[in-house]
Amino acid sequence: MTAVGIVGSGRAGAGLAFALTQARATVRLHGRRRKKLPPGVEATFGGPPPWLSEVNVVLLAVPDRAIREVADELAETWQVNAKHVVLHLSGVLDHTALTALEGTGAALGSMHPLQTVSDPLTAPERLRGAAAAIEGEERAVDAATRIARLVGMQPIRVPAEGKARYHAAAVFASNYVVVLAAVARRLLRQTGVSAESSWTAIGPLMEGTLGNMWSGGPEQALTGPVVRGDVDTIRRNLQALTGEDAALYRALGLAAARMAPLEPAKRALVEEALTAES
Repeated sequence: MTAVGIVGSGRAGAGLAFALTQARATVRLHGRRRKKLPPGVEATFGGPPPWLSEVNVVLLAVPDRAIREVADELAETWQVNAKHVVLHLSGVLDHTALTALEGTGAALGSMHPLQTVSDPLTAPERLRGAAAAIEGEERAVDAATRIARLVGMQPIRVPAEGKARYHAAAVFASNYVVVLAAVARRLLRQTGVSAESSWTAIGPLMEGTLGNMWSGGPEQALTGPVVRGDVDTIRRNLQALTGEDAALYRALGLAAARMAPLEPAKRALVEEALTAES
């Protein structure tokens, strides 16, 4: 069985180590400083990982800005060689971030779990069924695919030149959904609704929308004044908004208009209402 070494004991590294341990894989974990870890997960700390000769795959679970630096440090140990596969977990960088290791003969690649892990203890459940974007040299891709499947993730191939666009898609699907929820809560609170009631109101609406989208796709799930061609409501909404809120409403409204099955004349009216000067 492949032995996996993980450099970086933060949430991503510790969570993946826990998920792999739960899948009965041989795992080594290494961090800069001591941290509380999930049960059954042990780690080494300090300088270079002392276990490089014991593993076949090395995963760099470090911030994007540190990947090149850590790759340099691994190259300087002279312990990474042709038996190894080295992967990083960045969503936006490709395998060329590991250029420092090219002379070692190791196969280089990246594997990005398309899932958030806020608590390492939840990683086995959170990663199960999630996608894992994989790219790099073929031997690295094969190893990343095996690791992804071992913890229940679904591997997808993303070309190196597509990583930035892939990551932008992830930002829209995760980070900006949170932003939109926060904007909606703030607008509700501005009407006098309490913070608790705002979340109580928004939560079921967002859950229902996601459910509709999973069952019928984004086009079928899209509702609201743009889909109806309700220009009067669009104008009323915009009159109630100012600054960045109005700009965000306009931008998302225009994106919705491109999705909606509107007749050309009605689409033109909707776009005119969304772009008209306030």
